[in-house]
Amino acid sequence: MGRYQAYSDDFYVNMNLNTEMELPHSRETVLHFFEQVKKHYPAMRNFYSRERGEFVLEEDKDKGDYRWTSIESRRVCSGCVNPPSVEDAMKQHALVLDMVPYALALSPLDCESLNVMYGFDFTYRGNHNQLLVDALGVVPAFDKLSQIQGATILANEPSIQFALDEECRTQCRLSIETRTSAYHLKTKEFPEEQISVYFTARRYGSLDGNESYVAAMHKLAEICQEIVDGYVVENVLRPLQQTIAIS
Repeated sequence: MGRYQAYSDDFYVNMNLNTEMELPHSRETVLHFFEQVKKHYPAMRNFYSRERGEFVLEEDKDKGDYRWTSIESRRVCSGCVNPPSVEDAMKQHALVLDMVPYALALSPLDCESLNVMYGFDFTYRGNHNQLLVDALGVVPAFDKLSQIQGATILANEPSIQFALDEECRTQCRLSIETRTSAYHLKTKEFPEEQISVYFTARRYGSLDGNESYVAAMHKLAEICQEIVDGYVVENVLRPLQQTIAIS
């Protein structure tokens, strides 16, 4: 088990490459791409298509940890759920990015954005919005609103986005997604759902000089690890974990 799984019920590392132009979707091109991925990861044998021309190759999900990759009209994605290590997930994403210039004729000019995301899911039966207030608090300016007599918080999904350079080409976003609705609050029936914490590092625009997609991804991965380790674990993940444990 990777070290991040100790902080949540499920942990995953995703990579998305968004393009300016439409990706090739001929039968031969798509099948050749996924066949090359399957050569490296034989357990990825479930191939199917979704609406709007999205193609997916993935492992069986039954065991809880699995790999997947997909091609959309203008996006290539790769994901690893509950990987043995972050390095193992990055190895998979690097394989995909190493292939796209040749298998999908994707030029370094054609990069609209590239991002790496760390995701953490917490399974919880109860009011997700109130749980976040108890675990993380609220913005001081909103604190009095949360204390209005008879008031019930219907939405509480804090997020923050910031740039790491003057041109705003490299950006980060920390966000939390809850799944408690007004219906759940009205009926007092709370299904067992997941609260998701996402941290994403993204860079915009074409690649620089001789920079490769793999090299650009590793820079984003370093940013993710530095900020998750330096801030997200102690200030978001642990408080959520501890509050759920005593709820």
